[in-house]
Amino acid sequence: MENFTYHNPTKLIFGKDQLQQLQTEVPKYGKNVLLVYGGGSIKRNGLYDKVLAELEKTGSNVFELSGVEPNPRLSTVHRGVNICKSENIDFLLAVGGGSVIDCTKAVAAGAKYDGDAWDIVTKKHTPSEALPFGTVLTLAATGSEMNAGSVITNWETQEKYGWGSPLTFPKFSILDPVNTYTVPQDQTVYGMVDMMSHVFEQYFHHTKNTPLQDRFCESTLKTVMETAPKLMKDLENYELRETILYSGTIALNGSLQMGYRGDWATHNIEHAVSAVYDIPHAGGLAILFPNWMRHTLDENLGRFKQLAVRVFEVDTEGKSDRDVALEGIDKLSAFWSSLGAPSRLADYDITDEKLDLIADKAMANGEFGNFKKLNKEDVLAILRASL
Repeated sequence: MENFTYHNPTKLIFGKDQLQQLQTEVPKYGKNVLLVYGGGSIKRNGLYDKVLAELEKTGSNVFELSGVEPNPRLSTVHRGVNICKSENIDFLLAVGGGSVIDCTKAVAAGAKYDGDAWDIVTKKHTPSEALPFGTVLTLAATGSEMNAGSVITNWETQEKYGWGSPLTFPKFSILDPVNTYTVPQDQTVYGMVDMMSHVFEQYFHHTKNTPLQDRFCESTLKTVMETAPKLMKDLENYELRETILYSGTIALNGSLQMGYRGDWATHNIEHAVSAVYDIPHAGGLAILFPNWMRHTLDENLGRFKQLAVRVFEVDTEGKSDRDVALEGIDKLSAFWSSLGAPSRLADYDITDEKLDLIADKAMANGEFGNFKKLNKEDVLAILRASL
């Protein structure tokens, strides 16, 4: 494996009835708090009132940034930055899923920068400071609650990029599985697709001697796959929600990717797709990932065979390594479809009309992918196979 340094400063507060920890954690950072949330589900399910009640006990002055989109937009980041600067915000509290947290990270960094926050997202500016923030997670999916990454969409230019900074780890994250009970079935499915995709992005690499990391990834995948069908039938089962919630955090808090670099090409392609069509991120991943796998199969056939055997339990008797690997990919597609995830771009009414535009956006920074470098023709081939 490669040399590595691992550091994750986020305090993870996990379990039932942990919201009261806000009384301990928030006052450490100041009085003026910006509450960031999405389209209003936290008001409908009562979490909003509970959070405000806890913040009231801290004596905080609460300001609000609402309406964060599923693919958080730069315009919303701008609104948040303006509030932070005009109201002298000391601390941000994200209450929601990965999109809300991603937006909060961009606001936290943008609030300490005199220029446009888009400069940070596009890496034209490296932040030297950021406002502190915490999270109350409501959706098991992105792992943003315990990492420094963020994805922001500039809808005006139809660009969507991932970025991150050591300054944008949450100070703390409160994860109560009960707060995920009201997540509807489709969003629950998307969350599980997302966390599995994060593991796949890390699993496909060429570094030698990573047996423990491989088993970490494989066990995370198998845990999600064993839990998912049960959860679909019992959305308010605490133990099942608990397992999935923790799996989503582990999938992208850096603990799986020590000693090697993952690929991340499929995420880059999906960002380009949803920058143009604004589809659910995990919906795009469910469509693209199996086709990326088929396209890159020969880059490391043994790796795909290992996944097929260990995770998808493909019988190798009388089959070539290639046949085993392809059967594993087919089983992945079938599993995601069985949960209700989309399998073709046509499921979102996407045709071949703008494939060239999508490919160009994916290629904005040149060839990409650490497992296999992709050029524009590779991207177009994957997109065409996904139609």
